[in-house]
Amino acid sequence: MNRIGLLSALAIAAIVGTVFAAYPGLDLVLSGYFYNPRDHRWHVLDWPTGTLRRSASWLIGLIAAPAFIALALKLVLPRRRLLVPGRAIVLMISTLALGPGLFVNVILKDNWGRPRPQYVTEFKLDSPFLPWWDPRGPCAKNCSFVAGEPSGAFWTMAPAAVAPPHWRAAAYGAAIVFGAAVGALRISAGGHFFTDVVFAGIVVFLVIWLVHGSLYRWRRTRITDDAVERSLERIAMPGYDALMRLVARLRGTPPR
Repeated sequence: MNRIGLLSALAIAAIVGTVFAAYPGLDLVLSGYFYNPRDHRWHVLDWPTGTLRRSASWLIGLIAAPAFIALALKLVLPRRRLLVPGRAIVLMISTLALGPGLFVNVILKDNWGRPRPQYVTEFKLDSPFLPWWDPRGPCAKNCSFVAGEPSGAFWTMAPAAVAPPHWRAAAYGAAIVFGAAVGALRISAGGHFFTDVVFAGIVVFLVIWLVHGSLYRWRRTRITDDAVERSLERIAMPGYDALMRLVARLRGTPPR
């Protein structure tokens, strides 16, 4: 999560955005490779796509689980040390909520009216095709731009950012491949255009880059793992102490 990563992401966004704004039909061409005009079907629908999509969702959940479990245990048992470094917990949970959660599925997908490929007139349905930059489409909710499931897969760049240094490059590579694979699955099923997937990755990366910078890199905002731990203890201790007093009363023993 350094400046090279940021510049690379912005360069990809600029190149893809410019090319596909100048030649928006490229999105249709790429999606058309997966569409059979003879029977009006998307080829990938003959695959076990439901199983693949569920497997991807489960994998994302398993990767996110340690942060949530560590946080829950700390809130229940505030005197115990966190099982995961505090800043890693904040990074993973906040970026998952902000990236795939808020920016992708609430702000963009519910307000950017681009129809999905499977609904446009070029693939034998009745919605007009729109380039990636045009939000004025007829879709009212859960629209095509940007891609939701790939954004969750690209979110795995967040745990990659806090992986051990000798594993970090491989973790980043695996996260990008995972996001691209989920994106390719959604494109091949007519669920999203190529640009939906690319900008899903860009949006999520920028969220992770900003949060990571505020926690780890920037002097004015960065914090320590111990500071996160102490903050969680201050939040959890009043409830924990009250619970211990209640348990002591029920047992008829003086509280410690």
